[in-house]
Amino acid sequence: GQLPTWLQGILIRNGPGMHTIGDSKYNHWFDGLALLHSFTFKNGEVYYRSKYLRSDTYNCNIEANRIVVSEFGTMAYPDPCKNIFAKAFSYLSHTIPEFTDNCLINIMKAGDDFYATGETNFIRKINPQTLETLEKVDYNKYVAVNVATSHPHYDSAGNVLNMGTSIVDKGKTKYLLFKIPSSVPEQEKKKSCFKHLEVVCSIPSRSLLHPSYYHSFGITENYIIFIEQPFRLDIVKMATAYIRGVSWASCLAFNKDDKTWFHFIDRKTKKEVSTKFYTDAMVFFHHINAYEEDGHIIFDIIAYTDNSLYDMFYLKNLGKDFEENVKLTSIPTCRRFVVPLQYDKDAVVDSNLVTLPSTATAVKEKDGNIYCQPEILCEGIELPRINYDYNGKKYKYVFATQVQWSPVPTKIAKFNTQTKEMLHWGQDDCWPSEPVFVPRPDAKEEDDGVVLTCVVKTDPKDPPFLLVLDAKTFTELGRATVNVEMHMDLHGMFIPQQAMKTETE
Repeated sequence: GQLPTWLQGILIRNGPGMHTIGDSKYNHWFDGLALLHSFTFKNGEVYYRSKYLRSDTYNCNIEANRIVVSEFGTMAYPDPCKNIFAKAFSYLSHTIPEFTDNCLINIMKAGDDFYATGETNFIRKINPQTLETLEKVDYNKYVAVNVATSHPHYDSAGNVLNMGTSIVDKGKTKYLLFKIPSSVPEQEKKKSCFKHLEVVCSIPSRSLLHPSYYHSFGITENYIIFIEQPFRLDIVKMATAYIRGVSWASCLAFNKDDKTWFHFIDRKTKKEVSTKFYTDAMVFFHHINAYEEDGHIIFDIIAYTDNSLYDMFYLKNLGKDFEENVKLTSIPTCRRFVVPLQYDKDAVVDSNLVTLPSTATAVKEKDGNIYCQPEILCEGIELPRINYDYNGKKYKYVFATQVQWSPVPTKIAKFNTQTKEMLHWGQDDCWPSEPVFVPRPDAKEEDDGVVLTCVVKTDPKDPPFLLVLDAKTFTELGRATVNVEMHMDLHGMFIPQQAMKTETE
């Protein structure tokens, strides 16, 4: 096929790549050592490269020729002699463990630099052109967080907004929203933007020892949206996991009888909206988008009724017959919540406060709390992306992978949130990854651009390829076949040519 001439830049993807080191194996697919890969678009040509992230974790494991650094689903013991004294001694130094810097989930831009990110307090700077691994950054040096998300937001000035959890710091557990500025003052050019990191606000956890797990958060023009779900980390269990010989993943628990709480933080005053909004128990990883309309906040997420998704990716479940053997017990649903921030304070109890045309409801209860029920937009999509120019604004289109009862995508989809129409691209034996939308320069319409996705084939003899679709029609413009084995990945970003500093700079 033909690639549009305007498509110039680099698509970088990140995901787990190596699951066996020497005789040792990771338990979980999300534990594998990070493998970066990139597609560079230049004058109608595509160049591919891939490289393992040379994290401290990677280097220690390779040197020892076995897994010596623990990941979320795999607990590792640096010393093979697991006698009781060694265990007791290690336990003392492991209370809040030194986390891994195997940053395998996403790519983030901060200032002029690019970082591989995971969900711990470490991120690794990379060179986007060569994929070389550069310095390690510890968020904890700048803000008291033990974990942070891999799905930051960027404001119009290019500042990064992200969230992390501060575990039992000064006797409190809280969720922190922090900002990394896009540039530093002229006189401090040598300093990194992290030195100017600021905490925007903090939200106390509802429980000291059971903070909520979260993978992303939402943003509108005036508000930050944080969802505290009853899918929680048990801190005491995590602190003793090492001595008990279990993984940290076993310290995550979902309570289906609990509530999910919505927090809205005013970006100007940095204060939380005082009204308490909640919905039923759910598990979710990805926010799609959010915006404000007539005194309401509207936000779209992909949610599940249980936590079966994580368990499906244990490697023991991903054998050759996994499609037959492994079924999600909860299919992902795209849920739209409509939350009335400005409502009639004299409204009667049990009345629906939503005044926009939607089947979503927000019902006032006698204690003043407001119980929200979503409108179901569609089912069976995951790894959602949008035209990021519409982030925090009213929008139409979601680009996503399509999944049914298996968590591995078989198609990619374009969903219109207003008409509920869905377009698909899929072919037999093809497994696409998260689709990334790239807008055409000077585009006037939301879907004017291309969608990029990496496609892995079932048969190892069939080569994988990068697929380029016209985002409007979802027709194929071209594909670039890669003659090496390509791994299934998680997330990534497209870096336009002009956003890259040249090597000489």
